[in-house]
Amino acid sequence: MTAKTKYQHPSPETQEQSLKIARATQRPGQTKEQTKLIAQGIQKGIEHYKKQQNAKARELDKQLKKVSAQRQNLQNQDSAGNDLNDQEIGIIYKQARLPWVLLTLTWVGIGAYLAYKLFLI
Repeated sequence: MTAKTKYQHPSPETQEQSLKIARATQRPGQTKEQTKLIAQGIQKGIEHYKKQQNAKARELDKQLKKVSAQRQNLQNQDSAGNDLNDQEIGIIYKQARLPWVLLTLTWVGIGAYLAYKLFLI
């Protein structure tokens, strides 16, 4: 049995990508060793970012599994006879009064205007 090391070797794509970035930001007079050190730093940053994204994905999967388990439990309870339909749910519809008041006032105003015009003619 071999002991598993904590450090995972970076993928060739990550190495290549970090080297490209390091070469793109290379300053005049910078040695190859310095560029390699910068590439290693960029590579560590990329690895750290990937680890964070994997941790977020795992956490999201855990939450999704928890929600789906809760939903499954609710469905099981519903099918066992504890239907939500058995409970009375009262829905109260309330209409706003302002539009009706304004409509009434408008018709009264039009009627008053027409009565005034008809009697003056």
